[in-house]
Amino acid sequence: MSAGLPVGRQELPLLDREQQVLDRIDRARRRVPRVREERITMSHGSGGKATQTLIEAIFLDSFRNPLLEPLEDSASLLLDGTRVAFTTDSYVVSPLFFPGGDIGDLAVNGTVNDLSVSGAIPLYLSAGFILEEGFPVADLTRVVSSMRSAALRAGVSVVTGDTKVVQRGKADGCYVNTAGVGVLSRDVALGVAFARPGDAIMVSGPIGDHGVTIMLARGELDIEADVVSDTAPLNDLVTVLLDAVPDVRAMRDATRGGVATILNEIARAAGVGVLVSEDAIPVRDEVRGACELLGIDPMYVACEGRLVAVVPGDSADRAVAALRAHPLGAQASVIGHVTDQQPGIVQLRTAFGGTRIVDLLVGDPLPRIC
Repeated sequence: MSAGLPVGRQELPLLDREQQVLDRIDRARRRVPRVREERITMSHGSGGKATQTLIEAIFLDSFRNPLLEPLEDSASLLLDGTRVAFTTDSYVVSPLFFPGGDIGDLAVNGTVNDLSVSGAIPLYLSAGFILEEGFPVADLTRVVSSMRSAALRAGVSVVTGDTKVVQRGKADGCYVNTAGVGVLSRDVALGVAFARPGDAIMVSGPIGDHGVTIMLARGELDIEADVVSDTAPLNDLVTVLLDAVPDVRAMRDATRGGVATILNEIARAAGVGVLVSEDAIPVRDEVRGACELLGIDPMYVACEGRLVAVVPGDSADRAVAALRAHPLGAQASVIGHVTDQQPGIVQLRTAFGGTRIVDLLVGDPLPRIC
């Protein structure tokens, strides 16, 4: 591993740079929040305020260590001189099968994407299944087949796993847990805490497709829309972006809590302001219409094949061009910038010329979307 960062970053050694970020994060989180509820609610899984409070007050407070502290999508580890990324995720989506995908390819793609946005090359996955008594074998076969196809597409291998069966009524058919390992071969340190004033913020394509697809697939609402999940592996797209712009500051895949949550994480972790433009955020007409009927903001709706990237302002055009050259980034757009105004706050410039604050999600309008 080289001792320095790529051209365009600060000239501090990589480990010193990471330590500075950890010190900043530690100061920001010194006042640990407290979970006020006596029991877990669905809001604790929404990706918003309740989720962050739960993570910081219970899990981070108990497991605190420098590798966990950044709370990025993957942990960056050093094993015998080799930098690797490690991540895990669980999938409880309802329904299991939906337009554009199912719980199987969602599990593979989601784990591949968590590794990819950390700058790693995904290599190996585990697959753990919790099955409910009575779950159809044909459905399990379909799920596993989807996982196999998704793994082949992403260039990864499922190398270990586990299966548990619980009594009828103690689960909801099938839950899947995946963990992933990838190699960090590039000499980069990525994280939302690296954002600085003047940086550009971009998304790789239309937002909200997955969350709206899941809501409509449940059949509980009398709404028809021609929309499918955007679930897809992002590793090739990330490679294209990093090849074109080696000084990317941060990347995140916009899952639970949507783009709005990531913007708030940038503002909070880096101690900066974020200003985005409503007109610049790509949203399909069908998704926007469904969100209006549901009374939710597309910025809070999950994606499963979109990334949010922070790049230096003078690299923005090059980054967008690189993303748009790839099929998964054809509608990439710069949606805003990092500022030195109102640190910790995300502001949205509306289509009418005003501004409003975009806070973290409080409730849980879209439960069990992944």
